[in-house]
Amino acid sequence: MSGSGVRIDGNSLRLPGGVVVRFVRTLRLPETGTHPLPPGLGEFPVRRVADYADRVPDEWRERGGVMLPVYLREAMWLSFAGTTEPAALQVGVGKVCAVSGKPWRNRLSRRPQNYVVLPRQPWLDGINSGKGTVRQFVAVPLGLGATVEGQVTGEEVWGGVQLQSFPLKEEVLAEWRRRERERQAAAFGGYGAAAPAPGGPPGSPPPAPAMAFGAPPPPAAAPRRAAAMGLGVGGSMRQEVYRDDRSLKDWAGEPAGRVFVHLVTPPEWRRITGEAPPPSPVDRAAYTRAGLPWYDYYDDDAGDLAPTDTLGSVKPVGEWLGDDLDPWQSPSAGQVTPLKDAPGKPVEDGDW
Repeated sequence: MSGSGVRIDGNSLRLPGGVVVRFVRTLRLPETGTHPLPPGLGEFPVRRVADYADRVPDEWRERGGVMLPVYLREAMWLSFAGTTEPAALQVGVGKVCAVSGKPWRNRLSRRPQNYVVLPRQPWLDGINSGKGTVRQFVAVPLGLGATVEGQVTGEEVWGGVQLQSFPLKEEVLAEWRRRERERQAAAFGGYGAAAPAPGGPPGSPPPAPAMAFGAPPPPAAAPRRAAAMGLGVGGSMRQEVYRDDRSLKDWAGEPAGRVFVHLVTPPEWRRITGEAPPPSPVDRAAYTRAGLPWYDYYDDDAGDLAPTDTLGSVKPVGEWLGDDLDPWQSPSAGQVTPLKDAPGKPVEDGDW
C-alpha cells in the first residue's frame, strides 16, 4: 500500500500543498429552522488505521487512512485553519461530494463545482443544500439509509469522510507566491512579514500538540467487523460555500494527496485503540442558557455556490431515527457574534 502524503500533526491532518484539516465537535442543531454557526467544542482525536492493523476490519486496512470516534447523532464541522497557500479540496461523505452531490471522482469539475477553495473557505459545517446555507454533518450508522450516501446512491457501502487536495500548477503557484511577497512587503514597510499563525474561528480549540506514536498498542485482539458509521444531515445554518473565481486550468490535474477518514463508535474506539473516547456531546440548551457565543459569518466579496437538487433533497436523520427530543433554547441576539463582514449597509465616509 503506497503512502498518501498525508500526515497527522496532533489532531490535524496535513495534506500535500499545505492543506490543514481538523475535525471539530460541536452542538447539534434542531432539524427545523435556520440557525447561526454553532461553536467549536474541542477536536476529535485522530489516529492512523495502520497503527492498529491487527484490530480493524479488513476493508479498513485496504482503504488505509485515519479514524476518529463519534457518537450517534453527534455533529461535527471541518476546520481549514492553518492552510496558507491556495488549494482545492474535495470533501466526500460516503464518496458523495458534499459540495455538488455528484459521485466521488479524482478530478476537479466546475459544472457543478465539486470542491471548496482554501484558504478562502475557512470551514465547512455540512452539505451545500440551500442558498447561503448548509445542513449540518451528523453521524449515523450505516444500514438505515439515513446517510447522505444512502439517500443519494440508494446504498451504503463506504461511510466515513473522504478528502482529496489539489494544488495550483507550479507556474501559477510561483506567480501567486511572488505577488504575496510583494503584498506583504508593502504591508510591512518592506521588511518582510511574520509567518501566518495557524488558528481557527472563534470558539474553536487551539491546535493540539504533536502526538508521539511510540507508545505500545494494547494487546492484540482478533479483528472483527466494526460498527460502520457515516454522515447524514441535521439542522440548517447560515454558511456559504464559495464559488471558485480562478480558471479550472490553474489547478493541477491530479490530486497531491488523499485520505479516507473512518468514523468509529466510542465502544469500538476503546476496543481498537485502548483509549477512552471523548466525553459525550455537550447539552446544547445548557450551552445557550449559560450565555456562551454562537457565530455569524458573512463575506461580501465572495460568491456563493448555488445548491444542487441532489443535496437539497437530502432529508435529516430524524426521518430515520425519530424526532429530536433534546430541549432547544434559541440564542439571544447578543449571543451571536458576527465574523468578518457584517451583512448590513456599507459604512459611509464623511468630511475629514
